[in-house]
Amino acid sequence: MSRISELLAAMTLEEKIGQLVMVSLGAETIVTGPKAAQEPSVADVRAGRVGSALNLVGRDRIHALQKVAIEESRLKIPLLFGLDVVHGYFTNAPAPLGETAAFRPDLWEKTARLAAEEACDDGIHLTFAPMLDCARDPRWGRIVEGPGEDPTVGRAFARAKVRGFQGDDPASPWSLAATAKHFAAYGAATAGRDYASAEISERTLHEVYLPAFEAAVKTGCLAIMPAFSDIAGRPVTGDRRLLTELVRERWGFEGIYVSDYDAIGELVAHGVAADMAEAAALALKAGMDLDMESRAYPDGLKVALDRGLVSLELIDATVARVLCVKERLGLFDAPFGRGDPNRPAPSTRLDRRAIVREAAIASLTLLSNRDGLLPLASTGGRVAVIGPFAEDTAQMIGPWCGLGDQDEIVTIRQGLTAAFPTRELVFARGCAPDYVEDDADEEKDTALIAEAVALAATAEVIVLVLGEPAELSGEAASRADPTLTGRQAELADRVLALGRPTVILMTCGRPLIETDLLERADATLVAWYPGSEGGHAIADVLAGSRAPAGRLPVSWPIAIGQIPVFFGERPSGRPYVPGEHFTTQYLDIPNAPLFPFGHGLSYTTFEIEPPIVSAATFRAAEGLRLSTRVRNAGERAGSTTVYLFARDVVASTSRPLLELKRFETLELASGETREIVFALGAGDFELLGPDLAPCCEPGRFDLSVGFSADRAGLKTISVELRADPVVA
Repeated sequence: MSRISELLAAMTLEEKIGQLVMVSLGAETIVTGPKAAQEPSVADVRAGRVGSALNLVGRDRIHALQKVAIEESRLKIPLLFGLDVVHGYFTNAPAPLGETAAFRPDLWEKTARLAAEEACDDGIHLTFAPMLDCARDPRWGRIVEGPGEDPTVGRAFARAKVRGFQGDDPASPWSLAATAKHFAAYGAATAGRDYASAEISERTLHEVYLPAFEAAVKTGCLAIMPAFSDIAGRPVTGDRRLLTELVRERWGFEGIYVSDYDAIGELVAHGVAADMAEAAALALKAGMDLDMESRAYPDGLKVALDRGLVSLELIDATVARVLCVKERLGLFDAPFGRGDPNRPAPSTRLDRRAIVREAAIASLTLLSNRDGLLPLASTGGRVAVIGPFAEDTAQMIGPWCGLGDQDEIVTIRQGLTAAFPTRELVFARGCAPDYVEDDADEEKDTALIAEAVALAATAEVIVLVLGEPAELSGEAASRADPTLTGRQAELADRVLALGRPTVILMTCGRPLIETDLLERADATLVAWYPGSEGGHAIADVLAGSRAPAGRLPVSWPIAIGQIPVFFGERPSGRPYVPGEHFTTQYLDIPNAPLFPFGHGLSYTTFEIEPPIVSAATFRAAEGLRLSTRVRNAGERAGSTTVYLFARDVVASTSRPLLELKRFETLELASGETREIVFALGAGDFELLGPDLAPCCEPGRFDLSVGFSADRAGLKTISVELRADPVVA
């Protein structure tokens, strides 16, 4: 009999339910020394009423509570400890949307690995990351946590992050179990309002919102967190069709589902369960394993069993999955392995500061650079650095920063001071970053703005450090008006009116819609939330020791009324034609975004040749090779990202005008030319047919390469997919 079978046979119903309960202990909880026995959570652990915990940090605390489970509970089943380790534990990489802008899966994996090493060293077993929600609406605050608007990018991000967090062996003391979240379509929240319903078609669900999660499952992620929300009236936490029939049975998922915070209990608020017993039964039958903090399982599952809503066999199967993941993580054999100072060193010796600095540099996205204002010269006249975020550590690391070490964060002021030792730098706050709440604050801001404008008037070059406060980005941070907060726009308007060469340096977790200001600035560099080394990375780029390399992972709207705007639109029966009235268009703004997906400049220029294919006609099983050549035509080294798009011109279901199939980021020396070869297989030419089953339909495909999703700048070749021969 296996260990898990033996445990199940020995467990009481209360102990079985306990294994399905995850409690939040909070950072203030103390479970060390004699006080530990007096904590209510400790009593629950001792009695077997808790199987997992989140939000407890610190190796000593974690090991103290684990010791209670191992030495004082009846069956000595180890606890599972989880935490949101999203873009770092002590050392922060850029926030995920910013990191995605690097289009570097190798960096995505490295930053996840260093986060895993720091978290495991502190005793954590599982992270509630990566967030894989496709997001096309910047009003939604959680766009900052994910990989942007495109499912192909989402798949690559999922694979890299799962590999980085988990490593090669889940039982390693340096392996952090990954949780793919929030399954699924959480990023499609109505009107960009967090926790709201998603009203999308089955086709959009399967084509846009599910692919990243399937990639995470195929890469071996050990956990999935379903979304709080519902899709067309079906709360995902209780949707058996998705959780069991699709993910477990069709995709082969062998891990556990972890509910989001209170999500099972919220099935009552959704109106699909009358009480906690019905909520517990609905979630359990759907396939949910761990109940995070809702009390639905501990308070409702026994009642549901007594009512005949669930079976003991179903409870046993669910408990077995949880125990299996604990076994795969090595917790039975080495419950104190993560955080054990005597364990072997990690297989990699990561230079963590260097990696997060490189990730930040790669994420910095240059939107405009008129007359080559950037990089700034190392010598010259005064540089005025104006804005509320130049000395703000929180603005460097953004939301969901783990235990980000505030003392180790490099601010923009610190970075610029180090990078320009021979140039005079002057600083002024300009205004408060957030909304003005009373007249006293308004008077203070008026004085600060006047002082900053006067200082800017004495400068040769101005750097405006603007953005969105980190607390206004992330969960429960939806904004109907995603623009600059407080009086930042007024500050920027008055500074730009001086006519001095001006750089807008924007820190943010989403596109901020300030079209007038961005068009007036001489240069705009989006820093996102760049992480612990953000100040140095920004200074490296402004000083020119490194070139900006980021490319937009989301389309940047020209106006709020465009939202959602994204490159993967389907064709209209009345496509836009300039000068014709009855075509799909706005009367007051362009259809196109201010900056397209993939946009980003360097300090050099790149040229791309028309693509060449291995065959003009081919069968799906044969695949196809497409090549192109990219040349650095400028005088400086630089990095660029090449995108390969496809369009299925005539199909049984109307296909998007562009579908991203591949991307590759490359560094080229001045004058260097390099060939890129993309190998395409049958899956790249598949579509979901009318029945949503994958199929390849013969016909013409347009294959396009370029530096962004701006169709006017793409180089295109057409190929013909032939039908496979009929086999008798």
